[in-house]
Amino acid sequence: MQLPYDRVLRGDLVLPEAVLPDGYVAVRGETIAAIGQGELPPAKQVDDFSGRLILPGLVDGHMHTASAIGWPGIEGATATAAAGGVTTVCDMPYDVPRAVTSADIFREKVEVVHQLAHVDVALYGTITKTGGVDAIAGLAEAGASAFKLSTYEYDAVRFPRIDHPTMVAAFREIARTGLMVAVHNEDQELVERLTAEAKASGRVDPIMHARTRPPLAETMADLEIFEIGMETGAHVHIAHSSLARGFDIAESFRRMGGKATGEACIQYLCMTEEDLVRLKGFGKCNPPFRTAEEVERMWAALAAGKIAYISTDHAPWQRDKKLGDDIFACGAGLTGMQSFAPLMYTLLAERGMPVTVMAQLCAERTARFHGLYPKKGAIRIGSDADFAVLERGDFVFDEATIQDRPDARWSPYHGRAMKARVAAAFLRGAQIWDGGEVRAKPGQGRFVPRQHREGFLG
Repeated sequence: MQLPYDRVLRGDLVLPEAVLPDGYVAVRGETIAAIGQGELPPAKQVDDFSGRLILPGLVDGHMHTASAIGWPGIEGATATAAAGGVTTVCDMPYDVPRAVTSADIFREKVEVVHQLAHVDVALYGTITKTGGVDAIAGLAEAGASAFKLSTYEYDAVRFPRIDHPTMVAAFREIARTGLMVAVHNEDQELVERLTAEAKASGRVDPIMHARTRPPLAETMADLEIFEIGMETGAHVHIAHSSLARGFDIAESFRRMGGKATGEACIQYLCMTEEDLVRLKGFGKCNPPFRTAEEVERMWAALAAGKIAYISTDHAPWQRDKKLGDDIFACGAGLTGMQSFAPLMYTLLAERGMPVTVMAQLCAERTARFHGLYPKKGAIRIGSDADFAVLERGDFVFDEATIQDRPDARWSPYHGRAMKARVAAAFLRGAQIWDGGEVRAKPGQGRFVPRQHREGFLG
């Protein structure tokens, strides 16, 4: 007799609206074929996770596989994603040595994803500093899930600042594609002046990273990009707001008819300026950590439904780039993929908030904004059989367990108490993490093109 399902997982199913206790999800091939409670249907394999939480595989809408070592970084970054229950990543385009600025480069990167990735990968596109607007339509056609531009320049070729006239033209062209354009939101003129003054006075200690990138540098950039969005009709998205005011600004533009949204990276929900002082280079990211009071305001914005989704901005710099007493000489970016699910669960538990928030803001809404839903981000019939299984308890996050190259095994969350760990992860019905070892092989992950252009989600 042929059994109707290839695999059945039992556990407490975390859906966006509720937790289904002692539920099951049945898999046929690579997709979800049945969801229920009670007696398990016949299947070739049963995975009993009774007492554990089964969430949709997380979708990280903002991470960097290749900003540190180029496309070979895809292998390690996606391995640590698997270990973190992140089954789909939306990878930024600012790769070493060249950004993803044309359909040809995009297709080359897709081939490397198919060789190296352990989880499924969606890809952002971007444009060159000048003359890149004509490439936008081709990038969208190649399957880009979104675009990324910047108001701040880190590298004239790889990560340029896009000037106002070019940004207007780019936004107008992106609006025609129906895709979202995320923007790195810091005012360059203000940051450069404050940084120069700090260095001239001999202040290069960690807190000066926050002082030279004040809240005003963010909000000025937010206003700029949303105004251009109003003019062009583009869906403009703050790539990472460390400030609740950023979400308020987005909301005000939505009330005026604009397509304005923003995301929070998980670090801005828990890390403060005191952590920057303690961690030094290992706590440096852009925008920087803010005050404890700002963290509380961020949670209020989350509770009010103002945040589009939550991401990591995972950027696995080499450890030696985070060392030294001069904070301005350290690389900016954090590792956060493997800690994402345990930390998000912990933060919600500490505040008495339901785990369903995770299914909403770390999976479903991310997938929606990137045009991947319902293929990704959901436990529903017909969706890919992607799951993250959480075991609740008392754990401590250990950076030595990070499943990336040795020089990327560091974490700002090292030693933090966690209320859960990722006990297993599944990608399209196959187990890719067993709680201690990555079972996926390089190339098991696939490029996931945007499935639809459903437009602004609000």
